[in-house]
Amino acid sequence: MRNLQPTHASVDSSKTIHTTENHGLRFERYFTKRGIHPFDEVEWEFRTAAISNDRGEKIFEQKDVEIPKFWSMTATNVVVSKYFYGQIGSPQRETSVRQLVDRVARSYYTWGLRDGYFASEQDAEIFYQELLYLLVNQYMSFNSPVWFNVGVEEKPQCSACFINSVQDSMTSILDLAKTEGMLFKYGSGTGSNLSTLRSSKERITGGGTASGPVSFMRGFDAFAGVIKSGGKHGAQRKWLF
Repeated sequence: MRNLQPTHASVDSSKTIHTTENHGLRFERYFTKRGIHPFDEVEWEFRTAAISNDRGEKIFEQKDVEIPKFWSMTATNVVVSKYFYGQIGSPQRETSVRQLVDRVARSYYTWGLRDGYFASEQDAEIFYQELLYLLVNQYMSFNSPVWFNVGVEEKPQCSACFINSVQDSMTSILDLAKTEGMLFKYGSGTGSNLSTLRSSKERITGGGTASGPVSFMRGFDAFAGVIKSGGKHGAQRKWLF
C-alpha cells in the first residue's frame, strides 16, 4: 500500500487551533459535495515522469508517480520535476499529486484555523476541500514559490517577484547581492534598478574610475546562475533603467 499522506508539515501542531463563531470567513460548497473527498472524484494512474535535453539524454526521471488521468504528460513532467518535495529515492520524496496538492492546501487550512480566519471549523473544511478541487482539477494554480515552500518551510516565501533598489555604495551593492541570493534560494525572481550607480566614466572617492552598472550586471548575473544551478528555481533577472 502506498503512503499517500502529506510528507512534510509546515505548521507546529502543538500550537492551539481556534476559531471564533460568527466571525471570520464563511464558505459554501460550489464544486465539492459533502461526504465525498475531491480526490475520490478523480481518476488516477501511475506514470513515469521524464525530461530529456536537446541531445536526447535523460536529465530527469521519476517512475511510478500518481497523476490524475486527464493531466497531460507536459503537466506531469513539469510538476514532478519542479514541485515534488524531497530528493528522489529518499523517504521524504513525494510520489503523488495527492501529496503535493494536500501539502499546500492543508497548510493554508491549518494557518487559517490557527489564526482565526474562518467563521467556524465547518467553513474551514469547505475552504480546504474546495481548494483541493480547484488545484487537482487545474482550475487554478499557485506560483512556483508556493509549491516549493508551503508545507516545507516554517515561514515560507510565497511571492514570485521582488523589485529591489540599490544605492551608489559598495555596502549597498553587496547587500543587494545577499538579498537577491536569498530570494533566488527559495525560488523567486527579482528585478533591480541599477540606474543609481555611477557610470564607468565617473570617478570614485579612492581614486580611479567606477566599474559602472553594466559591470555589476555581469557580476550579478553570474552570481544568480550559480544559485540557479543548485537551487529550486531558475530565477529570472530584470534590470530597470
